[in-house]
Amino acid sequence: MGITEETRQQLLAAQKTEITEHHIYRRLAQRLPSGDRNRQILEKIAADELKHYQVWKEYTGQDVKPNPISIWWYTLVARLLGFTFGVKLMEMGEENAQVNYTAIAKAVPEAKALYDEEEMHEIELLDMLDEEHLRYAGSVVLGLNDALVELTGALAGLTLAFQNVDLIALSGLITGIAAALSMGASEYLSTRSEETDKNPVRASIYTGIAYIITVALLILPYLVLQNYYLCLAISLTTAVLIVAAFNYYISVAKGEPFRERFFEMAGLSLGVAAFSFGIGFLVRLWLGVEV
Repeated sequence: MGITEETRQQLLAAQKTEITEHHIYRRLAQRLPSGDRNRQILEKIAADELKHYQVWKEYTGQDVKPNPISIWWYTLVARLLGFTFGVKLMEMGEENAQVNYTAIAKAVPEAKALYDEEEMHEIELLDMLDEEHLRYAGSVVLGLNDALVELTGALAGLTLAFQNVDLIALSGLITGIAAALSMGASEYLSTRSEETDKNPVRASIYTGIAYIITVALLILPYLVLQNYYLCLAISLTTAVLIVAAFNYYISVAKGEPFRERFFEMAGLSLGVAAFSFGIGFLVRLWLGVEV
């Protein structure tokens, strides 16, 4: 059909991408209830991907097998982290394929139309953000941020004031559990007073669970190690990693900026920890507190 070998190889690569994504979208759709709006959108996109594959096949005259590793990976990600995150993560990878469409548009007239269709996919996917855990992302943020700020500060202050891993761990656990229950109750009352579609009980549970998990991860070094300064360093590093992981998830699933949110949350946690560490130093130096 008048295409060069280079163009044909690009088409084969695009063909493999389309058939792979067809199988991924279809598998994700099958995991959702019949008649669900999200399932209908995923099935439509899966059908479009198969249609794209057939168009490329007319030019290459060759069948291409899907990538089984990609199918397994994105299906696993969707099961663990939600179909919205899995789909959005895969959409980020489709950008490379869209560039190929533009590069070969002169040789393949359908390329421009397929590019426009891929753009429509992104718009449709943005409307799919209705998973329960994403609706309660604000409650999770509240639990995570409050736990990170309060507990990193408490641990830093207790580390220099007590200099005893057992006392630090005990104090941190009591503080963390009490604060988690308090935050859960506050979120319940806050959500109940607002005009929102969120369930107050579920909102409080998401907040409390996020808080408890964060507390457990930050306290863990003090339960297994004896060097309190090393424990503090590991806890602070863990706090930064938690902030990075959660903000990456939100940036992909909800399309929000990663860098700004990450530095804001990490800066608050580490700043409070540094201030509290100084308070602990003053307690020991000025008041002569020894444990």
